[in-house]
Amino acid sequence: MDIYTIGGYSEVGKNMTAVHVGDDVFIFDAGLFLPPIVELEEPERQYNEKKLRSIGALPSDTILDKLSLRSKVRALLIGHAHLDHVGATPYIAQRYKADIYGTPFTIEVMRSLFKDAGFRIKNNVKIVQPNATVKLKSKAEARAEFINITHSTLQTALIALHTKQGTVLYANDFKFDNSPVLGKKPNYEALRRLGREGVKLLIVDSLYSNDHKKTPSEKIARGLLEDVLLTTENENAGIVVTTFSSHIARLKSIVDCGKKLNRKIVFIGRSLSKYVKAAMKIGMCPFKQDITLVSYRTHVERIFKKIEKKRKRYLVVCTGHQGEPGSILERLSRGEFAFKLGSRDHVIFSSKTIPNPMNMENKARMEKRLRARGVRIFDEVHVSGHAAREDLRDFINMINPEHIIPAHGEQEKLVGMIELAKELGYRVGKEVHLLKDHDRLRI
Repeated sequence: MDIYTIGGYSEVGKNMTAVHVGDDVFIFDAGLFLPPIVELEEPERQYNEKKLRSIGALPSDTILDKLSLRSKVRALLIGHAHLDHVGATPYIAQRYKADIYGTPFTIEVMRSLFKDAGFRIKNNVKIVQPNATVKLKSKAEARAEFINITHSTLQTALIALHTKQGTVLYANDFKFDNSPVLGKKPNYEALRRLGREGVKLLIVDSLYSNDHKKTPSEKIARGLLEDVLLTTENENAGIVVTTFSSHIARLKSIVDCGKKLNRKIVFIGRSLSKYVKAAMKIGMCPFKQDITLVSYRTHVERIFKKIEKKRKRYLVVCTGHQGEPGSILERLSRGEFAFKLGSRDHVIFSSKTIPNPMNMENKARMEKRLRARGVRIFDEVHVSGHAAREDLRDFINMINPEHIIPAHGEQEKLVGMIELAKELGYRVGKEVHLLKDHDRLRI
């Protein structure tokens, strides 16, 4: 069994891993690296594969061409609907005569990404229900088991690839949340079964492996939102909340608070529209009757004129929590709309800054402009969707894999998982392997 770490092992993003067994290759995820795309500051432009490769936004899967493995790829297995895991599919999926597999929400989002990019999906698309197992086209009778897990978007799956050479468990990204605001609890029974049956290799989310804690439940974030929105003096203020567009459970909590405030709730931004409509299509948007979705430019300008006149009647949910140039909140901070933020108004970041220099710089500049306007800022009204060190300890003990590869971050983030594995008896270079992009591991 050969493992190729194509992307997501030297950066936070462009996740992609290939597993080569016999005459078959199976690919986990096909994600974008977002910082260079944000740097282009051309959010409405349709990009092509050549352009995105030139700026380092796509996984370097051409390594499979050099190794004469491209024709052996049988399946693209997508774990969840975040862009750093599914966003590259419109640009590279056509390179493979392989089926694409994902849960209903993931596939709905992927379809919208293809449409936005102006591409037709040429691959066969296979929808896999959470906790289902599918037989893959292969010469080795391989199967993929999509195990339900909690994260910061709907229908996230840990994918167990069952082959004659053993099982590979792909665990990017996840947390253990026994009180999810929306969706099912983690399937601990399936994970314990895998532990009993034996896992040859665990590829595991290590983003917060250096954080010595347990990641709180999403119900804690809901409580933080209620505390900020329902107990602060905001009766005459404009209220703007920004969060991850894909975090449907968080959006539900924001809407529930907005209803208690007796405000009209308006979602503004293309990304929000994309993910909310995907949730609607699969019947997992319980707040669809309680919101107005606005994404087209003329509609955005029109709704902001209404909000400016009666700001205390509205709660605005918008894109821009990372300070992305051209996002709705970033443009609000510049005073580009009829709705002008001022000293009575509240801006709530129900998010955390993704830890890369560009995001941190963009957000800092945006916050500086908001503060200059006298806006009250409530930051990090949020809990993470990623497992921290003590969750990861429980996870490894549950799975008891023979080998571990830390994933989802640059080397300094992966080292935390190496140290944890050493605590649990794994030997560096023997059973736990610190890899970077474009490495190969033979097991």
